[in-house]
Amino acid sequence: MSEDHYFTAAPASAEQRRSLRVHLAARDVEVEVAGGVFSPGGLDKGTAILLDEVPQPPAEGTFLDLGCGWGPMALTMGLLSPDAEVWAVDVNERALDLARGNAARLGLDRIVAVQPDDVPDEATFDLIWSNPPIRIGKPALHELLRTWLPRLADGGTAYLVVSKNLGGDSLQRWIESDLGLRCTRYASSKGFRILAVTHP
Repeated sequence: MSEDHYFTAAPASAEQRRSLRVHLAARDVEVEVAGGVFSPGGLDKGTAILLDEVPQPPAEGTFLDLGCGWGPMALTMGLLSPDAEVWAVDVNERALDLARGNAARLGLDRIVAVQPDDVPDEATFDLIWSNPPIRIGKPALHELLRTWLPRLADGGTAYLVVSKNLGGDSLQRWIESDLGLRCTRYASSKGFRILAVTHP
């Protein structure tokens, strides 16, 4: 399967949009998915584990779905916390178009799906959820996390889901040593780690 969705603004693979029913925020909803984005077949295993394990988001605040794909994390944030401002960020324009459409379909008008450079420099986040693109390689992954994790607001938490076999434990150590943030293993399930990142 092509992995150009990890780093390409305009994926070359066929779009093949289709509607799908998925379970988000304790309800069944209809979303649109497509080829050329992450997890075009629906909810991937890592994202499903994160959504099952993380605590309920605050009622209000500014949230970030980093690497949003077609939007399952951002949509869940919006459904659970309709008064929160949710930024859904991805480099893939097809993914952003899907995320925007899915948010509109569910009446979630406080989700903003944009390219990374379109997020205001001064924005900080009370909550970050991410299934980070491990397969882009360590240098690119570290640059991604170095850009966004320090933008946690005081008292905020980032939850990252990472396969143990793809370096979840070493990533935990790197976040603490390189970024100076506190990183703990919040949960483990089915070969995945949920890492919780906070200010020390």
